[in-house]
Amino acid sequence: MAVAVALVAVAAPAVAAHAQRGAKAAPKQAPKPAAKPAAKAPPRDRAAARAHAVELLTASPLVDGHNDLPWTIREQKGMERDVDAYDLRKKTPHQTDLARVRSGKLGGQFWSVYIPGDIKDSGFARVQLEQIDIARRMIAKYPETFVAANTAADMRAAFKQHKVGSMLGMEGGHAIENSLGALRAYYDLGVRYMTLTHNVTLDWADAANDAAKHGGLTNFGREVVREMNRLGMLVDLSHVSPAVMSHALNISEAPVMYSHSSARAIVDHPRNVPDSILTRLPKNGGVVMVNFYPVFDSPSLRAHGLARDRQQVALRQRLGADTAAVNRELRAWDAANVAPRATLADVANMIDHIRNVASADNVGIGSDYDGVDDELPIGLEDLSNYPDLFAELILRGWNDTDLKKLAGENILRALEKAEQVAKRLQRERGPSTKTIEELDGKPRIHP
Repeated sequence: MAVAVALVAVAAPAVAAHAQRGAKAAPKQAPKPAAKPAAKAPPRDRAAARAHAVELLTASPLVDGHNDLPWTIREQKGMERDVDAYDLRKKTPHQTDLARVRSGKLGGQFWSVYIPGDIKDSGFARVQLEQIDIARRMIAKYPETFVAANTAADMRAAFKQHKVGSMLGMEGGHAIENSLGALRAYYDLGVRYMTLTHNVTLDWADAANDAAKHGGLTNFGREVVREMNRLGMLVDLSHVSPAVMSHALNISEAPVMYSHSSARAIVDHPRNVPDSILTRLPKNGGVVMVNFYPVFDSPSLRAHGLARDRQQVALRQRLGADTAAVNRELRAWDAANVAPRATLADVANMIDHIRNVASADNVGIGSDYDGVDDELPIGLEDLSNYPDLFAELILRGWNDTDLKKLAGENILRALEKAEQVAKRLQRERGPSTKTIEELDGKPRIHP
């Protein structure tokens, strides 16, 4: 028995081996895919959120829609119009200099070449050309930081070179002096958006802060929008009446922009954008670039301002022509009713609202730095505070994709679309030779 058992034991492996040679090989199992790294938990404290914001803005461009530095240079006492004297390599008395450009992670800028709409001593075109000259000289003076840009691709290329792509934005259609030829000349000088009005109603468009005379855009105003589309110049609807906003959205074949505006549902100011317009932006692809001007962003500050206006009216009614008495009592009212300050959170509320009513694709940043007379919101005192605003949004749950859209991807996408529309329209038609006399009859004298 012992011998038989041993023989069976020896034979068993041989039989098994023979069976394996006659059978198909078992298929190899595919290796399990490597586990995806766990997503980073969103920062829960402000310091970590700010660090994340800096990281994000280092990788994706922050493009601000509106900075009035060229006008600051023009008006700075003792160094008027002197680009060399107003040295951005040193700390400036306002909000913008090279150190704060770097610390704020600014990645692209539309420099406003603003001129007032009520100049009486000469034509608007001369002053507009001077402002374009100041802006261009300023950009050229700091080649290590700024580079002139004419297209969205130029802006992206500048960012890759760690420079601030710089475009020009005209603030007010009064500068074209009712001439489409002038509009084209400004485009050739580097202007890539034009605010249709500033604070004065024009011969062809109603301003938000002035009496409406046209019910929106006149026929010539509509032709201005069409010619801007043909050029590839963004139609800027900050400062215009809601009727002009609506007309422009009806006409424009390219995305519109608001270079520096906020939401009217939160602060009922004529300069802000109504929800009825915000809901139309997803279809158009337009972008509202949220302003940091305190009275446009803070409900409590707006309410305080309206109360002060009512008090002033009451004092004038009671005291009549006694201006000194009116001013004295108004100062006493001011002392007893200190104006509240706008805050960074107020601005973040505006951004949240526009995202919620329009979409994350329709909101951007248009600070109005160097153009704000009042105290800026607490926490947004100058360019160095951009990351603080993004940190606040991170703490509110914004994801990186939407933050990048807000920072610059939305406005660059709108600009790219405007460039595509322009190429098509230039194949379809030549420059418009229409005049305001042809389209609207004899123009009013403006101003």
